[in-house]
Amino acid sequence: MAAPEPERMSAREFLDWSPTDGRSYELCRGEIRAMAPTRPAHQILTGRLARLLDEALDERETCSVRIEAPILAPDGEDTVHIADLAVTCEEHRSEQRHTVSPVVILEILSPTTEIRDRRVKLPDYRRIESIQEIVFLAQDQLYAEAHRRFDSDRWQIDLLQTKEARLRLESLGFDQPLQTVYRRIELSDPDRG
Repeated sequence: MAAPEPERMSAREFLDWSPTDGRSYELCRGEIRAMAPTRPAHQILTGRLARLLDEALDERETCSVRIEAPILAPDGEDTVHIADLAVTCEEHRSEQRHTVSPVVILEILSPTTEIRDRRVKLPDYRRIESIQEIVFLAQDQLYAEAHRRFDSDRWQIDLLQTKEARLRLESLGFDQPLQTVYRRIELSDPDRG
């Protein structure tokens, strides 16, 4: 009989934990929460964006893209968010269990994650001093929302909803049209109910 999984943890305990059931988890205020399995469109977007970002970072030797990146909340004690993608320009060290000094975070929105991504993760991400840009992308329609740090307390938000619109990440020199990002993904019509 397998030992029961713990119900509460610190961030340090969570980062060292290896769940045995094959599921993905986040830690929210000490509470372990299972993450919903991703859909194919989510997986395609994540893979494509990781590839495009990695290509944009070719000239930056210490920068890297992380998939399912553990991000410590600013207090660092009992919350670990798992970002779909994160970019850091800190050198990787084998002992690292979380993403150190993330510069950019990208989240793929789904019906099961959107409220939490906006109400819980976004405020925490904005409080991380190293983060310059946060991007939300819909997995089922042409939609990207880029949050850019304007100064310590203010952010600029750009909404992108056309194929010709360009997703620009100024902190990385990344610039791609949405039609490239969403290539080969069947999208719903936002005007149909």
